[in-house]
Amino acid sequence: MFLTRAAACVAAVFVSTWGVSAAHAARAAQDPAPATLPAAAQPTRPPIYDEAADGKEQIAAALARAQKENRRVLIQWGANWCSWCHLLHETFEKSRSVSRTLRYEYDVVLVDIGRWDKHLDLAEKYGADFKSAGVPYLTILDAEGNVLANQETASLEAKIEGRDGHDPEKVNAFLQKHQAPYLKAGAVLESAMSEAARSGRRIFIHFGAPWCGWCHRLEGWLARPEIARLIEKDFVEVKIDTDRMIGGAELLTGYRESNSGGIPWFAFLSPEGRKIATSEGPKGNIGCPFTDEEIDAFGEILRQARQSLTDEEIGELLTSLRQSREAK
Repeated sequence: MFLTRAAACVAAVFVSTWGVSAAHAARAAQDPAPATLPAAAQPTRPPIYDEAADGKEQIAAALARAQKENRRVLIQWGANWCSWCHLLHETFEKSRSVSRTLRYEYDVVLVDIGRWDKHLDLAEKYGADFKSAGVPYLTILDAEGNVLANQETASLEAKIEGRDGHDPEKVNAFLQKHQAPYLKAGAVLESAMSEAARSGRRIFIHFGAPWCGWCHRLEGWLARPEIARLIEKDFVEVKIDTDRMIGGAELLTGYRESNSGGIPWFAFLSPEGRKIATSEGPKGNIGCPFTDEEIDAFGEILRQARQSLTDEEIGELLTSLRQSREAK
């Protein structure tokens, strides 16, 4: 932590007067509440924390995504008045190595601590002692919500080009140390095949990667409760990550007849893994259906692969895709 001599003196006053820890006092000295600053010194940084958000709901949503994608959840405790919180967020966004690790391996949640008086019950639940260590403070959860690590961030700081900041190599090493082990694509598919055989359904397998925007769009649509309810009638949905699953890219190559057309690519399979229909339309891979022609082709593929889905239900799915396009 880098403190000016004046800031260190202010920290000493905090310790002696209010009895708080030195680490907490040092942070307070660097980041006094905006209300205590002169008007000319008010920070102009755009907010990064949603001060109206419910941290419990934020974390629950992140855990749901992490479970589906075999990722970790990273909680960054802090506040908009905290300059070091903004500096760490800047490292998250601008460091290529750190931003890639976060994009591939983590669902990030920024939980607002207010004036050291918000979400204290959550902090206690996860053992995040940011009142002693200061903010920003990091907590890593596995997909089940178990704490894997709590980390103060003073040890991740560094002088970068003469200014305060965080060392990208230290931050990335911490993140990579706790990322989830990669799954085997073949085992993931075998699990889906077993579930399909047990439930009398077929398999909807789709291939994607963390860098693929259209993949995320398709996955987001499939995750909607009203869409998942219809898809689950006939299919066990399974995603294969071509970058983060061992053998994922090879599995895609084994199922598709051409390497052209990119991702997302999907297929409907029998419980034994036999292809029933794929995303190859009249003009090639339709990917995430977007144009009217692609959406119509998706409807024909669904009719070919369905078991109990009605024409009306398939119509609901196609209408939803068109509405999503208009909203976008």
